[in-house]
Amino acid sequence: MTTYDLIDEAVIDAPADAVWDALLAEFRGAQKWWVPANTFTTISGSPDEVGGKVGVTVHTKGSDKGGLKLRFTSRTVAVEPGRRLDIEYVDGVFRGPSTFRLDPLPDGRTRISMHFVGTPHGWLKLLSKVADLGAEHSKGTLAAFESLGRQLSAVPR
Repeated sequence: MTTYDLIDEAVIDAPADAVWDALLAEFRGAQKWWVPANTFTTISGSPDEVGGKVGVTVHTKGSDKGGLKLRFTSRTVAVEPGRRLDIEYVDGVFRGPSTFRLDPLPDGRTRISMHFVGTPHGWLKLLSKVADLGAEHSKGTLAAFESLGRQLSAVPR
């Protein structure tokens, strides 16, 4: 069985509280910086509360185009406000834990990382035998982090 264990990170030119707010807004459906690759919708509760559920759709060709749509659900399992968000994929094409972590840097910037541990389920399990889903995941996550950095660096402090 294929399991992906990936850590992707970037340094964002913004303080941790701004990065945290942007992360939560995205998970609530803002569609500001993770699009066109991923979109998110709140299913129940809030993404920053234990038990909150978020629907994730990965748009393999972009959110405004056709192509495969990978859908799964995350549930928040632990929160350290402004610093860490632990989730678990509980339904859909991926299952497993992931952690978003924010580390404030001395110069006022923030390191954001995502530790993704996911096992494909259903038809995605078959696709994982012929496609490098891990590389695609990292490519999409790093592109999203770059977009977040551009968005937040444009905001005056």
